[in-house]
Amino acid sequence: MDAHSASKIPRATRLDAVDLAMLTELDANGRLTNAALAERVGVAESTCSQRLRALRESGVIRRFRAEIDPTSLGLGLEAVITVRLASHSRDQVQAFQSRLRDIPNVVRIFHVAGADDYLLHVAVESAAALRDLVLEHLQVHPGVRHTETQLVFEVIDGAGLLPRA
Repeated sequence: MDAHSASKIPRATRLDAVDLAMLTELDANGRLTNAALAERVGVAESTCSQRLRALRESGVIRRFRAEIDPTSLGLGLEAVITVRLASHSRDQVQAFQSRLRDIPNVVRIFHVAGADDYLLHVAVESAAALRDLVLEHLQVHPGVRHTETQLVFEVIDGAGLLPRA
């Protein structure tokens, strides 16, 4: 691992009970105002603001974002596509990753170890659109050896990273 890659790995951060309470509240509702968050965790608004800033600056909180329902955008078919590369040279992997980021309708990309190299979570409007995504964006890449597509019947949230009451 080079120095650049090592710098992307977050160091373990010591979190106290207030930090964990803040994270739990934000995980349930990322739109809470600072005042509401402070009240829920029992600290002053200024303390809450400082702690929230520290959690963001340390990388504990990566970002705030909206979770959009794909069906509301007419993208009612979800799938997970496994991708196996023919070569694992750094240049080939970086070229493939660069291309992945530009493929429309890719929700999430996982670079994984094991028999496959990537898992792509996609949302499209139809089976034909799914076929076209695979054929026009994945199979044409010279580094791709194999793809396999699995339809998603349902997405179920897991327990998450924080303990629940």
